[in-house]
Amino acid sequence: MQWFILFIAGLFEVVWATGLKYSEGFTKLVPSVITIIGLIASMYLLALSLKSLPLGTAYAVWTGIGTVGTAILGIVFFKEPMDLTRLIFIGFIVVGIIGLKLVSSH
Repeated sequence: MQWFILFIAGLFEVVWATGLKYSEGFTKLVPSVITIIGLIASMYLLALSLKSLPLGTAYAVWTGIGTVGTAILGIVFFKEPMDLTRLIFIGFIVVGIIGLKLVSSH
């Protein structure tokens, strides 16, 4: 259950990180509110997962999910580059996330 909570926390990290872009420096109300709600939800769920998961592992997985998700949304919605090298390195992050989950004793 803690891994599921951590995964959802990572998805909320994607929400708030993407919301930052749409908020245009917190000058747009709705994206700013979504960003703040996403940030609070992400931190709260991360804190819940830390009740039983190791800090270093949970934090690395949380940021990895956020990084991969935000990079993908950047490619899809903001037309950021989608070259092979970039995709390979995003893939390395995914492999790292999976590896940390597999070697975790929780």
